[in-house]
Formats: sequence, C-alpha cells, structure tokens
Amino acid sequence: MKNLFKTAALFAAITGITATAKAQTGSTSASKEPNGIIFSVGADGGLATGSFKDSHKSMVGGSIEADFPVADQFYFTANTGYNQFFGVNNVFGTGIKAPDINIIPVKLGLKYFPISALYLQLEAGAAFVTNKSTLGFERTGTFIYAPQVGTQIPLGGKNFLDAGVRWEGCTNFTQNNGSSRGHFFALRVAYAFCTK
Repeated sequence: MKNLFKTAALFAAITGITATAKAQTGSTSASKEPNGIIFSVGADGGLATGSFKDSHKSMVGGSIEADFPVADQFYFTANTGYNQFFGVNNVFGTGIKAPDINIIPVKLGLKYFPISALYLQLEAGAAFVTNKSTLGFERTGTFIYAPQVGTQIPLGGKNFLDAGVRWEGCTNFTQNNGSSRGHFFALRVAYAFCTK
C-alpha cells in the first residue's frame, strides 16, 4: 500500500512539473479549450484497499469516456467500462479461493483543468455486478464515487494520451459485509481524441 501511495504521489508531482513547464513556454493543450467533445478509450489497473483487499487484491479493466465542454476549462464527463477484481487464494484462512468480481461501472462527473494539461475530476454513479449469484451478493447495483487527478499529453493534431490516478469507492453489495465494498486505487491510461 505504501508503494502505491508513493507511486501516486510521484505521478502527481511529475504531472505538475510537466504542466507547469508547458504553461511557462506558452504551450496549451487542446483539452483546455471547450471546442469539441473528447472521446477516450483506456486500460485500467488497480489495487484494492480497506477490508476489500482481504478478499480481492487487484483489478484490471477497460473504459470509454466522453468529455463534453460546458465552460472554459470545464467538461461534463460520462464514463463506462468493465472491471474484473481477482479473488485471493486462501481467503480468510479457509483454503478457498475467493471468486472474481465482474463489474460494469457507469459514472457521470466533472473535469476541471486548473492549468494546461493537468486536470482534476470527480465522478459518481452506479456499479453493476454481473456475477451476483456466484458471489452471493444481495444487491446487483451499488453507488460509486471516484475523485481523480490526471494529465493529457499531446500526441499531435487532435490526439493525446490521457493518464489519471483515481481512488474509487462504493457502498456495500451486501449489508454489513465490508468485503463487498469495493474500494481501490487505479491507474487509467487512455488514447483520446477531440472531435473539433
């Protein structure tokens, strides 16, 4: 867990230095100006936190996102995808492997660029588990929320790389069962392009 925090802090520091350097040289990112919808397709990877890590350690997935300009430096976001959380072996010392959890998240939010290429994002929505009966969960869906910090690196033209670190949490899929509350840190790396 300490290594994950160090990695996230290093990523944020590098992002800030890169964005500050770009701002000082007068370089601007296409993402700063609200002149078109931005679409991105990315790969997600993460590590479980809290009591959730007792049964599931890591996650991989994919996501698609659309960012709609609403004001200078502000975007409305819509995001969905697929996440698979891998169950640990010998869960709670039982000698049994915890079943994987398959989730489809659907999130809406806001993205703000305080300086060129650096963004802050906050999303909320619902997570739907696709293998509820295997897991014995009471609920199919739960509330999720995800603050994120990231950067957009120009690749030429209207294309760029979008990389962000987020913490994502959710309410319980089963009442009074902390291990059914999927909290995790994740890294998203995506290819993005602007429509204008």
